[in-house]
Amino acid sequence: MQDLSQDGSWSIVFVSFMAQLLAYGSPQAVGVLYPEWLNTFQEGKSTTAWVGSTALGVGLIAGPLCSACVDSFGARPVTIFSGVMVAGGLILSAFAPNIIFLIFSYGIVVGLGCGLVYAATLTIVCQYFDKRRGLALGIVTTGTSVGGFIYASMQNKLIEQYGLDGCLLIVGGLALNLLVCAGPMRPLNLPGYYIEEKATLKSTQEPICDKELETESSLEHQTLVRIIKKRLQPHTQYIYVMCECLREPSFVALCISIFLYSLGGIAPVLFIEDVAQSEGLLEHVSNIPLVSITTAAAGVGKLALGMLADMSWVNSLQLYAMTVTALGASLLVVPMWKSYAGLQVLSASIGFFSGNWSITSYVTTRLVGIERLGQAHGLLMCFGGFGIILGPPVVGSFFDWTQSYDLAFYFAGCCLVAGGTVPFLVALFFRNTAIKARGVLGDLDGDLEPEVKNLSECNTVTSVE
Repeated sequence: MQDLSQDGSWSIVFVSFMAQLLAYGSPQAVGVLYPEWLNTFQEGKSTTAWVGSTALGVGLIAGPLCSACVDSFGARPVTIFSGVMVAGGLILSAFAPNIIFLIFSYGIVVGLGCGLVYAATLTIVCQYFDKRRGLALGIVTTGTSVGGFIYASMQNKLIEQYGLDGCLLIVGGLALNLLVCAGPMRPLNLPGYYIEEKATLKSTQEPICDKELETESSLEHQTLVRIIKKRLQPHTQYIYVMCECLREPSFVALCISIFLYSLGGIAPVLFIEDVAQSEGLLEHVSNIPLVSITTAAAGVGKLALGMLADMSWVNSLQLYAMTVTALGASLLVVPMWKSYAGLQVLSASIGFFSGNWSITSYVTTRLVGIERLGQAHGLLMCFGGFGIILGPPVVGSFFDWTQSYDLAFYFAGCCLVAGGTVPFLVALFFRNTAIKARGVLGDLDGDLEPEVKNLSECNTVTSVE
């Protein structure tokens, strides 16, 4: 497949970028809404944190289901449906009577809609691009960070002008533009589901002359059994390959690292604005919220760390481990540097190092090989999703217990330091065994070649955040 620039492939990049911006803008800037929900519902910080963590995590956990929907129905119908889900969830959240309803409307409905948008946009971009696929995907996935930057300031202004409910209604209305973004997403190939059904329908509609009714029934039964076996075989193979990945000690360590990273790394984005408010640091605050600084720095980090990982002299495993550890160190400094200028610097640092999520595919390929990257990446995203869902409530419970964010940030920082240390140490211990098992992969300490430039499946290329 070649890049179809003359057929508008770069327009697909633009609409996919805008789709991720519109879908993930509010969830990425949920830290601005978090203090308002605390004041409105008067619930504990741990309970309220479930709203943002569910919105960010449920899409990752449901990643395999979202990919199956795109494979069955195509990117355009899924984007249209997801636009209705995201907009509907945001509008429903404006009328939420309690925090439980908000967890459902904003957390589950909006979160699932975001997961569908993510899967649809990456799939359609992979269909249109081959040679420049990496660049195209890099541009598209930056939409989440740009959306978080814009929506953080915008939601602040909307809350001041129209209140929390008015803000959610307006943001929900903006999300309906996802329906417009779905328009140009013309599939190059029909989804496998339709091709298979069309072939089956054609075979069953062929005239059967001079045959008994029993023969026709038997033929339909055999066709049905054959279709069922054909459908189940890929799923069985998928599960088998996942189990093979879990036999790799280094990959298991990476899964643990991703879980710890998500457990401690998402909470700062959610709580950093409330830290400034709790410490009374808002008297001389600039118009740019801390959440905007974090998301903007995350976009820069994704591009910079992604380009750095492409360099032949850079070891992507060590780069990942060092950035996770540096992110943990930044969180450990937050309780000691309680000035607004200090929080701005730390927000930028936290955002930049959190951009290392974009190089997880490089590390995964290094550990399990390119043939099993799809299954391994799906497992990693599930671990990350569970960490994202559990992280903010767990960290928030430390505040409810101590009435201070200090212990919460110490806990989050320790999780990240451990998450950066575990895969590196395990890789050192099991280096020789892993090399023998993989056969074709080189020394973990050697230079890494970028192996993810020409993947055939979209879900094997990139990550959520």
